[in-house]
Amino acid sequence: MKKFADEFREFIAKGNVMDMAVGVIIGGAFGKIVSSLVENILMPLIGILLGGVSFEDLAVTVGTAEVKYGIFLQSVFDFLIIAFVIFVMIKQISKITDKFKKEEEAPAPTEKECPFCKSKIDINATRCPHCTSELGSAE
Repeated sequence: MKKFADEFREFIAKGNVMDMAVGVIIGGAFGKIVSSLVENILMPLIGILLGGVSFEDLAVTVGTAEVKYGIFLQSVFDFLIIAFVIFVMIKQISKITDKFKKEEEAPAPTEKECPFCKSKIDINATRCPHCTSELGSAE
């Protein structure tokens, strides 16, 4: 049991678990903001454009059950808007991080090709170790 507890403590202490927890908490709060935007601003405006229809009131009775498809449509709009906003945010964050990435310089070559036998040799070699051809000075 102690080994299990130690493994669990090690798992929790890892940085990516903490980052994920923070992301979930912020995502939940962000979801509430976007849901409020949809419910309180966008959907009433869409309802006006559709002739004063309130999506929450859209329902159909099937037998004894009332199917509230308007609430479902509201949830679909919530999802689409949240997905769109996240897409735009990730796209912008990606642009910003790309600007700050330093271009890694290509390492200086350490080998060259012998012009006679086409073998790979040290960049500073003056004679090919494979065919013994003279290559000239290293400078």
